[in-house]
Parts: sequence; structure tokens; C-alpha cells
Amino acid sequence: MAKRKKRRRNRQRIENLTETILKILRQNHNRPFNYKQIAAKLGVDDPSSRNQIVKTLKKLQQKGTVQEIERGNYILTPSVNYYTGVADVNSKGDGYVIVDELDDDIYIKHQNLNKALNGDVVEVYVFKRRKGGRLEGEVSKILQRKRSEFVGTIQVSEKFAFVETTGYNMYTDIFIPKSKIGKAENGDKVLVKIDGWEEHSESPVGSVKKVLGKPGEHHTEIHAILAQYGLPYEFPSEVENYANSLDTSIKDSEIKKRRDMRQILTFTIDPKDAKDFDDALSFEVLENGNYEIGIHIADVSHYVKPGTILDEEAYERATSVYLVDRVVPMLPEILSNNACSLRPNEEKYTFSAVFEMNDKADVINKWFGRTVTYSDARFAYEEAQHIIENPKTPYIIPEDISLTGKKYEVKEDISKAILEMDRLAKILRKKRMHQGAISFDKVEVKFRLDENNEPEGVYFKESKDSNKLIEEFMLLANRSVAEFIGKQKEKKTFVYRVHDEPDDEKIAQLENIVKRFGYKLNTRDRQSTAASLNKLLTDVQGKKEQNMVDTLAIRSMSKAVYTTNNIGHYGLAFDYYTHFTSPIRRYPDVMVHRLLQHYLDNKPSAKEELYEEKCGHSSDMEYLAASAERDSIKYMQVKYMMDHQDQDFLGVISGVTEWGVYVEIISNKCEGMVRLQDLKDDHYRYDRDEFAVIGDRTKNTYRLGDEVYVKVKNADLVKKHLDFLMLGHRKDFEPKL
Repeated sequence: MAKRKKRRRNRQRIENLTETILKILRQNHNRPFNYKQIAAKLGVDDPSSRNQIVKTLKKLQQKGTVQEIERGNYILTPSVNYYTGVADVNSKGDGYVIVDELDDDIYIKHQNLNKALNGDVVEVYVFKRRKGGRLEGEVSKILQRKRSEFVGTIQVSEKFAFVETTGYNMYTDIFIPKSKIGKAENGDKVLVKIDGWEEHSESPVGSVKKVLGKPGEHHTEIHAILAQYGLPYEFPSEVENYANSLDTSIKDSEIKKRRDMRQILTFTIDPKDAKDFDDALSFEVLENGNYEIGIHIADVSHYVKPGTILDEEAYERATSVYLVDRVVPMLPEILSNNACSLRPNEEKYTFSAVFEMNDKADVINKWFGRTVTYSDARFAYEEAQHIIENPKTPYIIPEDISLTGKKYEVKEDISKAILEMDRLAKILRKKRMHQGAISFDKVEVKFRLDENNEPEGVYFKESKDSNKLIEEFMLLANRSVAEFIGKQKEKKTFVYRVHDEPDDEKIAQLENIVKRFGYKLNTRDRQSTAASLNKLLTDVQGKKEQNMVDTLAIRSMSKAVYTTNNIGHYGLAFDYYTHFTSPIRRYPDVMVHRLLQHYLDNKPSAKEELYEEKCGHSSDMEYLAASAERDSIKYMQVKYMMDHQDQDFLGVISGVTEWGVYVEIISNKCEGMVRLQDLKDDHYRYDRDEFAVIGDRTKNTYRLGDEVYVKVKNADLVKKHLDFLMLGHRKDFEPKL
């Protein structure tokens, strides 16, 4: 009788088991695991798999990679290779973690991201660096999500939906269960919140929070920009109700607590389309021949009290947001456009910085405190500029402005005040430039919109003498308030606006680029760097490369922020600087008003930690608001160019990359990209050293700063992106026109 053969069990080997176990232990490196828990994580429960896990754990223990802290329970051997950093992830799903204490960024493959998204604060485990290789690691823990809400387009199927996002470097869609779709329809732009992300799922699970509308529609895209940066576009009803219930009348009892400056000639100068006027100037000639000039700021802190829902809302917003077609205010309209707006022929509570100055613009005396003022007239910048440019022509005050009841009768007083303050402002500016301030007078792009917010045309906003008049006196007030607190014998907690020195590497890059246009920078020391930057910015004015050089120069600078730690303001060349002059639209100015009054009342120093936290939040919100403003301009530029697709435009090459050439149109500052694949006359390669792309066969070169003609190939409103077709160099193209 034949012997029966033993039947062999079908033992399936678990692939990459060692690395998988290490991954589980790395992601939970403070928590012990036994073989059963690891098996559960792997989704296996057969004896063979468990046996493989036990054996692998023993091998890792023998190598010293893991430790058995109690019978059958293992942890990863403690390592110094854990760091905390910020994930910088691309849309393909790999990237880097940026760690402050490391010189190199840590490369993270897609499979080692472990659900980290761009901008998240993460804990990262760094592998041993191979000789000469880059740092590489794995995300072991997500410590803080950068955001939980995203804007995207929803694709609805019968039982579920997905939201595709743009602009976040997201490498995955967001899965939406049927029950969480709400009223969204297929193709809608929506705001979606991530509710969770299951361990073995490729996509996070979310729910639709708000339907924004159909992609490409004006209000949809503007609301999407605000939602993308987490910026609100309406006030909660309880905040509106609270603001509307405030007593905004001017009371004799309150006037008695203030310096009464209603009889002093006072006026505002603002953009012609401004709706809120948070600063005014007063002017008086004193008996000794000196001038008393007051910078009067709306006393927002009189109405916005700490601990109220109005204050909480203002703090959360931290700033007004100026989009291309609207303003999203920090404060409800009852305050921003009424009670705190220094409108003509109205008495208002103000917080003032008052200076006695001689005819050389030296400050002889200064005073800070709460006031009550009366604005006699409102000027647009253009009207004030007309007075400055026509000093011998009497200014005719409009009929609706009354000067009766004042101690002055002569209507020419206002024009004389503007002319004298313009002269003083020019002296202040000259002193500032001499001390090393940098003059960034970058051209602003503005759109003329019709009643439907469609762009009819583009114009450029330039800073003229009337703008600079206001700027210099606002700078004087901001600097003087900061000095008043900062120079006190005992250190006081205060909110400063600081600007660090530029990064040496970025300045070197700027120097390298501008060399190609025949400009030089002297970076020997702080003074020479500032002086040569000013010369550069002056020399490029009116040139084809002006906007590009202005932009590159600004990018080479550090970012100005709010902090309680004063390091001075490099760009303005001030040792002390703060923001005092715009509390209607900036929360830090509200904090400055409160702290200034606190110290004028001789109260002890405020808590530094509390104000530093508020400064950080204000800086973050300022950055988000600026990003939203830029996106709204890009959106309107794309919209404008959609109506000019058959037109040839002269532009300047503003950037060169390995995937394309960026061109900025001279007439409207709209920027788009010519993809290398669309340059059909040759095969072009990117030359980093030459800031150019060069044709293999023809050697035709498109270099940074070249003037070229382009045409719109594609205008994508949703992505806010322009694709151009290259028509040729200006020198080759113009003879054919």
C-alpha cells in the first residue's frame, strides 16, 4: 500500500513585510504593538501570516531596530531622526518637508506621504542618508492640517460624488457620499469640508458646505476666491445686529473727555471711489510761525470693545479684503461707512497724532490722544493733485461744502494748507530716502467695470504728489507712535510692523538678472544696497522692463509682518514703526490704539504672549487677503483678454522656465504663458544660465526681457490662466505690420 503524501499548506508570503511593519511602528512610534494588532492593521488573520509577523518582529529585535518593551509588545527603537516641519507637496503627490533646523529639505515619495496634504504641519521620520544622496523620509504623523475646507468642482454620479480641486496642489479628489451632496448639481463649484480619511482609502471623505454656483460665472468665481482662502463675504446676523444697536451719536459728555479740534481746518484726501475715510489731516499756522499738523484717525476702539462679538469677528477677519470689484470689510457698514468714516461736514470721534513742525519739517513737539474733529472737505487725490500742479490758480470749493461757523473765512485756506503740506511732505520724503528708505512705487493695475462687472478697459494707478503727501504724514504718525512706546525707559508690550533685511541669495539673483539689462547693484552694505536699489527702481521707470524689475525687486525683499519683537523696518529705514492709521480696515491698528491709550493712562505693560499670538494671526490673514486680491486681478485679466482673442499684443518676456516662456503684455500688464510645445519652428531647450530658451536647429533665442508679439491661445477663467501663442520678436515682427 502506497504511503499517503503529506498535503502541504498553501503558505502565502506577505510582500514587503519588514518595511510594512516598520511603517506601522513609525507612524505610531510612541505606542507599542503586538503581532495581533499588526495583523489587524494589515487585514490578515490566518496562522501563516501571524507567524510571519512574529518572526519578522524577532528579526527586527535582534537587529536592534525594534524593542520589546513588555512581553509581545514592540516599539520602534527611539531615534533622533524625527522632526517637525511643513509639507510642500505637488499635485502629483510627492514633495518635501521643510524643517527649520535642517539645511536640506526632506524628500518624501508619494507612498510615504501617509495622507499629508500641502501645507500641513507634520512629524517626519528621516531615513539614513546614502553617501552623497539627498535627505529622504516618511511622514509619521499629521500634527496640524493647514485647511479642512476646499473649493472645487463636483462630479455627481448615481450613488456618490467626487470633488476635483484646483489651486491647492491636491493629489487626490474628495469623495462625497450621496447623503452629503446637499443641493449641489453636477458641474457646480462648491465649498467642501473633509470629514475624515479612512486608513485604507485613497481619497478623503467630505461633505458639501456651500454651493457657490456654475464655474465661469462672475459671482461664482469671486465667491470661490474668498472661499478658497477661508475669507467670509457676509457678516453673521448677530454681529450685524450688535453693530446696528450701538449708539453712534456724538455726546457732550464724551467730548469733555477729549481734545476738541473741531475749529481747526480739517479735510480728507482719498481715492475718488472710496467709501470709508479713516484718516484726515488738520492744518493750522501757530503764532510762533510754526505749523500744527494733525493726523486724525477714526476712533474705532471707542465702538469695538474687547470681548464683544463685534471684536471677535473683527479679530477673526483681521483685515478688509480689496477685490477687483468689491470690498469685503473688516467691520459692518454702520461703522466702516458711517460712524467711523470721517465724512465731510460731520463731527467724529478720532484718535490723533498732532505735531508742531517748523518750515524745515522738523518735529518740535508731538501729542497723542483722543479727539473730536469736524471734516470741512473731502478731496479725491486728483483734486488735490490739481491744486499742487496749479499753485497760482485759486481752488473753488464746491457749493455743498460749508465753512460757516469756523474761525477762518477765506476759502483759499484749504489750497494754501495743501500746498504747504505738500512742501513739508517732500522734505520728509527726501530725509527718508537719505536715511536709506527704498522707494517702491509699483504701478497698480485697475479695471474700468460696467454695471455687470464686465471689464471695459484697463488703466494704471500711479503714485503722484497728492498720494505721497498722505503717505508721508501717515508714515510720520505710524513711526512717531511706535517711537513713543518703544523708547520708554521700561519695556512695554506693543504691536510693531517690522521688515527684516533682504535675503542675500535673493539679492544676488536680482543682481544677476538686472545685469542683463545693463543695471548694477552695489551690495557692499545696507546703505549701498538701499541706494543702488533706489537707483535701479528710478532708472527702469518708463522702460519695457520696469514692471518685471519692480516685481523681482519686491520679491527679493523680506515680508513685512506684525510682531511684539521690534527689529525695525528695513524698507522704510525706520528703527520703530507700527500701523496706527487704518483701524477701519486693519485689526493691528485697533490693537495699537488700545495699547497706546492703555499706556497714556499709565497702566502696566500688557501680556506679550497674548499680543504676539494676535500679531501672528493678523500677519497670516493679511497674507491670505493679499493672495485673494491677486487672484481676483488675475481672474479679471483673463476675463478681459477673452474679449481680445483675435488681437496681437506687444509684451515683455517676464519669466523663463523649462516648460514655457511667460510674457507680460505692456499695454495692460496681463501675463500669460507660451508653452515650449507651442513653439513650432524648432525644438527649444531651457538654458538656466542664460535665462532663455534656445532652438536646437535655428539657435533662435527667447530671453528674459525680450520684447515679443503674442496672441491669446486659451483663456481659462476657472484656473485664472492665459495661454499665449508666440508670433515672434518685435524686431522681426513689426516690419510686417
